[in-house]
Amino acid sequence: MDEAFLRQLMADVRDGAMSADDAVRQLRRLPFADLGFARVDHHRSLRQGLAEVVYGPGKTPDQCAAIVGELLDQPGGPVLLTRASAEQAAGALALHAEGERYETTVVWRPVPPRPERVLLAAAGTADLPVADECGVVLAAHGLAPQRLNDVGVAGLHRILAEAEALAEADAVVVVAGMEGALASVVGGLTAAPVVAVPTSAGYGSSLEGVTALLAMLSSCAAGVTVVGVDNGFGAACAVLRLFKSRDRSSSEAEMNGASDG
Repeated sequence: MDEAFLRQLMADVRDGAMSADDAVRQLRRLPFADLGFARVDHHRSLRQGLAEVVYGPGKTPDQCAAIVGELLDQPGGPVLLTRASAEQAAGALALHAEGERYETTVVWRPVPPRPERVLLAAAGTADLPVADECGVVLAAHGLAPQRLNDVGVAGLHRILAEAEALAEADAVVVVAGMEGALASVVGGLTAAPVVAVPTSAGYGSSLEGVTALLAMLSSCAAGVTVVGVDNGFGAACAVLRLFKSRDRSSSEAEMNGASDG
């Protein structure tokens, strides 16, 4: 249940298209619905601008399907099941067949396209699964990231060849393991916000992503945002929050302009 739905609900009551009792029935599931094993947060999109997402690990297929169903019962934006096993994805899709599966992520109710330009750069082929997770989440929310695959610093000319695209981007996500240097390189080439994702790809001293994480946190390119190891989902959410903030600022500016006129 998002802000647009609530605004429409109030407008319907005001205009007589819906009774107050019917509106109250719609709102009874705010702020959450108690399924016994989970309390599904229908209020989250109002607070954060992004709806609750179903994290697969630790849940049974039936639990995944039930939470997805509860989210789909309420109007709003995309519904996602992330890090899902084959059994979890199959169980959720058996009851809610309109979803689309992308490797370990299942998406229901994707939103229409947005205009922002997002670059999604993966340092190496080993980083692609994390980049793919990020790309699916962005796409579910209307963004179509331009993919730059295998552009790590061992062949620096590969990312330098994309300097024009980096200059035109509204946001860049960098996914890199090993020593994580690509985030600093990209951060030095673009004025766009850069979200860096360290991955667990790498040899012994990469410490399963800790080396890349610390290197990205220590970047000399000021303002690079860093999420946790292998957290493509979190990187996508960081970009979406950024754009939601811009949307809110633009909306407030328009409202202030209208009131001044």
